[in-house]
Amino acid sequence: MVKKTCKSSLVLLMILFFVSSCKETSEPIIVTTKDFHTSVDKVMEVMVHDIFSPPVASRVFVYPNIAAYEIIAQKDTLYHSLKKQIKHLKEIPKADPQKLVNYPLAALIAHINLSKQLIFSEDKIEKHRDSLYSVWEAKNPREFKDSKEYGLAVSTFITSWMGADNYAQTRTMSKFRVNSENESRWQPTPPSYMDGLEPHWDKMRPFVLDSAAQFKPIPPPEFSMDKSSIFYKELKEVYDISNRISQKGDQSEEIAIAQFWDCNPYVTVTRGHLMFAVKKITPGAHWIGITKIASKKSGADFNKTIFAYTKTSIAIADAFISCWDEKYRSNLVRPETLIKTYFDDEWKPILQTPPFPEYTSGHSVASGAASTVLTSIFGNNFYFDDDTELTFGLPIRSFASFEAAADEATISRMYGGIHFRSSVEIGLDQGKKIGKLVTENLIMAHE
Repeated sequence: MVKKTCKSSLVLLMILFFVSSCKETSEPIIVTTKDFHTSVDKVMEVMVHDIFSPPVASRVFVYPNIAAYEIIAQKDTLYHSLKKQIKHLKEIPKADPQKLVNYPLAALIAHINLSKQLIFSEDKIEKHRDSLYSVWEAKNPREFKDSKEYGLAVSTFITSWMGADNYAQTRTMSKFRVNSENESRWQPTPPSYMDGLEPHWDKMRPFVLDSAAQFKPIPPPEFSMDKSSIFYKELKEVYDISNRISQKGDQSEEIAIAQFWDCNPYVTVTRGHLMFAVKKITPGAHWIGITKIASKKSGADFNKTIFAYTKTSIAIADAFISCWDEKYRSNLVRPETLIKTYFDDEWKPILQTPPFPEYTSGHSVASGAASTVLTSIFGNNFYFDDDTELTFGLPIRSFASFEAAADEATISRMYGGIHFRSSVEIGLDQGKKIGKLVTENLIMAHE
């Protein structure tokens, strides 16, 4: 009798243990906005390590965001798919209704998988991915499996669409040929004298623009070293501003502004016979960082966070296509080249001149586009503390609005000695037009 009771108790304990184990492995998987922000941060960290140029970096952001957005738009009626709104984007695959698909989870998986394809140091993304996978699978194996399958299916679909954007073709196109006989044309600048980056970016397929030249800006002031010409006066202005700022020393507010918005992913530093690179984020990455700040401050939920990242990254991507189209059309010389030739051969700009033509300013175009879209999402007079550059040893700067931040980013290029006034002012306007186009043409949410 005692033995039977013991056996019964043992069986009961085993059943309870089994039921308890099943419960433990059926815990719902909750994906938070913090999870998405963390993955975006990881991608940004890898991009800095891998050194992507500003145009290429914009591509790394936009496709994973679109993949994630299209997934959450399947189940949230507040958000509208981008199919047909981006005329060359078709409908993504539908999830099997018989499967236990967690849409936020699938969106994050698609984002991570696409991001991994677009960077070089895949192992760094894989390590982050695998740490998440192990947690999710332990919580709910079936939900994880079904969501992963769907997320990867959408990732494969977006990868195929992405493959037709002409990026691969631009990798095989010729280098930019420098016209050294015409002093109005761009020349490589010190200290590395690098080739012109991405001279064929105008051939990339845009997202909302009808072509790279849709917002073709007016030509820059006509080149002339006549002291009464607009061009000469703008050149002299850059030189004079630089000298005035330099006299104030490192505590100058203008220097602080220039350094904060530098966003040069590859700054070459020479120490004696040693040359090395200081790596930073790109202009587009800085605005992706601001998108994160705005999303967190506003308390945006998971879906709105993805929406904000996606709409902003689309504007940034088209901004670089538009800007680079003009850069290699006008092919304008940088201030540094002429200042050293005509004013002071020992002069150095406060910022290192990036390796591509002058007009228009890439940071100005990207800032105009991003700030316009962010304003449409989070409103005017959105005060925020920008801590994007803390990682690079620069203090927080505060702004009363996205427009104010864009204005400061724009003037920073003159303070840094790397752009003429026409380039930054016309560039900012060019970007705002792109941002307005994205805002008005992409009906993504009931805002």
